[in-house]
Amino acid sequence: MKMSIKRTAGLLAIPIITVLSLLMLSTSPVTSGTSGAGDTMMSDKSFVKPSQEQLKRQLTRLQYNVTQHDDTERPFKNTYWDNKKAGIYVDIVSGEALFSSTDKFKSGTGWPSFTRPISDHSLIEKADRSFFFSRTEVRSKMADSHLGHLFDDGPQPTGLRYCINSASLKFIPKIKLDVEGYGQFSKLFK
Repeated sequence: MKMSIKRTAGLLAIPIITVLSLLMLSTSPVTSGTSGAGDTMMSDKSFVKPSQEQLKRQLTRLQYNVTQHDDTERPFKNTYWDNKKAGIYVDIVSGEALFSSTDKFKSGTGWPSFTRPISDHSLIEKADRSFFFSRTEVRSKMADSHLGHLFDDGPQPTGLRYCINSASLKFIPKIKLDVEGYGQFSKLFK
């Protein structure tokens, strides 16, 4: 079945327009400057980032493209946007603890959104000037995985919205924190 270039461009325009309109909710770069939910930081001295070949085998295509090539998954069509379970979210590549469900909120954007990271030391913020406007990209510290973006339109107490791709995350339920090696974060749920 042949599709004309005009028809193909029209089909591609819908998701692009949707993503651009959601991203334009906030167009100025933001920095957090806030305190994280937990004070425990994983040691990054022992972490060695896997090679690109290892990552291609270990991750799904979407996880690889999001974390390694700064792609964005579709809103409302991802694993954690509506997850209401208690637990923490870790980097799919390194296992580094990034966010807690205690700081997750319903933003209406279709991506998991958080008011702050689990630790002040787990994220790197970078200026992102793609798509004709400025915003703040959020990356994991240890694996340098692309996670999403930071906006200044979140709820109090921080006023921040960490808009994160589910594909960059792995959820560890509260009841499995000890078994998975994240017992130090149990105190967040008491």
